[in-house]
Amino acid sequence: MVRSYVALTKPRIIELLLVTTVPAMVLAQRGVPPLALVVTTVGGGALAAGSANALNCYFDRDIDAKMRRTARRPLASRDAGREGHPRPAVTPRGALAFAVVLGAVATGILGLMVNWPAAALADAAIAFYIVVYTLGLKRRTASNIVVGGAAGCFPVLVGWAAVTGRVGLPAVLLAAVVFFWTPPHFWALAMRYRDDYARAGVPMLPVVAGPDVVTRKILTYAWATVAVSLTLTAYAGVVYGICAAGLGGWFLLSARRLQVEVSTGRTPRPMNLFHASNNYLTLLFVAVVAGVLLGH
Repeated sequence: MVRSYVALTKPRIIELLLVTTVPAMVLAQRGVPPLALVVTTVGGGALAAGSANALNCYFDRDIDAKMRRTARRPLASRDAGREGHPRPAVTPRGALAFAVVLGAVATGILGLMVNWPAAALADAAIAFYIVVYTLGLKRRTASNIVVGGAAGCFPVLVGWAAVTGRVGLPAVLLAAVVFFWTPPHFWALAMRYRDDYARAGVPMLPVVAGPDVVTRKILTYAWATVAVSLTLTAYAGVVYGICAAGLGGWFLLSARRLQVEVSTGRTPRPMNLFHASNNYLTLLFVAVVAGVLLGH
């Protein structure tokens, strides 16, 4: 049962979100923030992200059951409760209650131990991910991840607000990096699991458009990601700028390689880009920390 409840929070996604929070705090502090502030911000942010992910599992349990990639999620078992099959350890009602409690605890931790602007931004992230993306866009438009993916920008803003009590321009630029990075990252995954999304009736771009269109859009958003990342050099320093340029070249090369595979009729390997994009974002935010700590 414990494993099932933890699985609802999608821990691997939380890890990626928190990778962007701490570097934003370092940049806002222009140094290492107090450890207590980092721990409470990361802890509250993890609970808020877990709440959003658990709510997503609750509302998407019907389509999760139709996709091989998500069929093993705690609420997605189509055979649960039938004769000869065990009932799930988590019920939909239990999952919903769990998600609400996580969100409430996250709000309390961030509001009382960090500041209320950070708490408000964390709550806005939950609302955006569920109302705008999960309930509003995911099943209706191929632009779902372009707009809905903006939910992934909020951890950066939470981290910045935790240090400063507000949102500054560097935080907006960091958030913009995540915003433009999300479509190529997720479309690569959706290319790999195109049949899953088609079976579930979710109009992800690879379902409704050909591979040539998808890879062209991936490359376009990759260029936008790199361009925005380079504007941060003015705030994160020369060391960061050098790293951002090198990492950006690698990210663009990975996106271009996928496009060439499609255009030349070779078997595309979108998961190579998916994993590369994960590493790119992680290393880019590590470069933010390096740029600050090495004194520009």
